[in-house]
Order: sequence, then C-alpha cells, then structure tokens
Amino acid sequence: MNDLNFRRADDADLTTLVRLRDDAARWMLAQGITGQWQPGELDEDHFRRIMAGGEVWLAEADGHVAGALELWWADEDAWGPQPPVASYVHRLMVDRDRARPGTGRMLLRAAERRVAEAGRTCVRLDCLAGNARLNAYYVDIGYNVVGHKKGKPQPGGEPKSFTLLEKPLPTLSRCSG
Repeated sequence: MNDLNFRRADDADLTTLVRLRDDAARWMLAQGITGQWQPGELDEDHFRRIMAGGEVWLAEADGHVAGALELWWADEDAWGPQPPVASYVHRLMVDRDRARPGTGRMLLRAAERRVAEAGRTCVRLDCLAGNARLNAYYVDIGYNVVGHKKGKPQPGGEPKSFTLLEKPLPTLSRCSG
C-alpha cells in the first residue's frame, strides 16, 4: 500500500463509515471482545451529527478507505465540563481487510497533528474499562490513564464504564485543565 492520505469525511462517506463501524464491531466479536461495539448500533445519522459538531477523518490508501475516526472538541459525558485544552478521539476504526499494520497509530498521529493545529494541548480518549487489550494498546502508544468514568451514556445502548486516557502533545509538557 502507498502512504495514507487523510481527509475529512463528508455526506458521500456515510455508508462507508457505517460499514467500517459494523465491520469493526464484527471483528471485535470474533476476537471474543464483547460488550464494546455491536453491528447495527450506529447509522448514517450518527456520523452526520458528528460531522455537524466535530470532525470525522478518513485514511485512504490505493483508492480505498483504510480507516476512520471521530474528533470531538468537547466530551462532557466522559470528561465533564472542561476548558478548551483538549480534543477527544472516538470510534477509531480500521478496515482489517485493506489496512496495513499501524494504520490505527497513523490515524491517531494525524488526529494529534490536527489537535495541535487547533491550538489544543492534548488528545483525550476513553476506552471500555473491561477491554484490557485496547487499554494496553493506547498505553503502549503514549496515552496515560488519568481516571475512570462509570455509567457513561452510549448511543443506542446501556451506559458503560470507561478508562479515561490522555496524551500531551509533543511540544507541550502536560495537559492543562
């Protein structure tokens, strides 16, 4: 595969985003990761709402979408009211059939660059508390566990408990706020 190209998603990408999310959910279930994502939970309206108030980014290689993620400018459900010092990554998705190894990390790096360009000091995300494998992945790539959130509302589902992680941007020593 050639290098990844990143671009913001638009309405023409809604079907692809739903497919990516459902495929990622099926992959998790096949790996024995239950309780996180289920196929069919999110539809085009979900991604349309995120694009209206945040950003959805796609990674493309060789003319195909290899992955995507959501970038939010606030996340009060998980983090409570916060000063505007961070951006929040959600729904990191990789096309397991087309993406090369490391695509998820490359998507996160692109999000980190975007956050820095916006003048924010760190990137935050939350991960299902019971998903040890995914929590370890984020810690291994430089995210720090900074807390836990019990009972976070879920789109189309029951509230769940999450690990809160953040990563200061390279030129800054810590997240403020």
